[in-house]
Amino acid sequence: MANENYTVKNVDCFIITGFDHLQNQKLLGFLILITYMLTLLGNGINLCIILTNRHLHKPMYILICNLAVVDIMFSSTCSTTMISVLLAEIKTVTYYSCISRTYVYHLGDFTECMALTLMAIDRLIAIRLPLRYHSIVTNSRTFLFISVTWLAGFAVIGFVISIVDSVPYCQPVIRYVFCEYASMIRAACVNPEPYFFIPVMISLWPLCGQFPFIICTYAVLAYSVTKLSNNSSKKQMINTCLSHLIVLLSFYAPKLVSGILTRIGVVLNLTERNAILIVASLVSPLINPAVYCTRTKEIRTRLADVFLRKKIVPNNFKSISMAVSS
Repeated sequence: MANENYTVKNVDCFIITGFDHLQNQKLLGFLILITYMLTLLGNGINLCIILTNRHLHKPMYILICNLAVVDIMFSSTCSTTMISVLLAEIKTVTYYSCISRTYVYHLGDFTECMALTLMAIDRLIAIRLPLRYHSIVTNSRTFLFISVTWLAGFAVIGFVISIVDSVPYCQPVIRYVFCEYASMIRAACVNPEPYFFIPVMISLWPLCGQFPFIICTYAVLAYSVTKLSNNSSKKQMINTCLSHLIVLLSFYAPKLVSGILTRIGVVLNLTERNAILIVASLVSPLINPAVYCTRTKEIRTRLADVFLRKKIVPNNFKSISMAVSS
């Protein structure tokens, strides 16, 4: 009966307790901090290189920029919470901060799925219809499809978050490592199982719809690449597709592992669930910029030019000063 007196308005803040059982909390906190800083650095470099170079204002690079923005948003939402809990030892999160972080986290998850799908379609058209690619895939159409994916994300995730906001909460304790849908529903004084039906149905779309579709597109691309007679073009296409596959697997692998283990009847304890959650949230945003910096020729060349200029400029100043002094 006591639980019936609690409503969502009585919970002003939540306490994050997902790390309480760990021995080396500071070490994990520093690892997450370093990962987060590298994520910001890598995605920031990609954004700066593409935005400042007009030659890279093309559909494929616009899609890479979109993915970089999503990665920054996605990782920032969960990383800042975990860093504050582990390093600053601030375990409390206000209710409205928690629900807004949950919204942004799942919005990033949704838009990343859509971004990877758009990138797969872009590569499919580029290889299958190379002569018509520039007339089909234009900058304006790319911006349009990106905008549609974001609007869809705002609507779908908004509906999911409205469910979280409508349930009563009995205790201000979150047993997970940051704020997200499952952690908040399990903190509510309701039977959580019925509340997972709609999110599970939504999550089945990327796992059973988008992921197989993307794999099929890359299978078609692999077949098309083998038919190319030009070795240089073949090598470039292989590098591009391999980059996209690495990014794809880094994002979907944790989801597939969790889904497969659940399907075969393996019951994951809270620590294992938290570990998969951390890997899924941090690895993909870290790998994505590294892959595109090292495997995309234009970005790699531009990055090399920036560092070479930095090395050459001091020498020029040195020679000028020597000439003046003489």
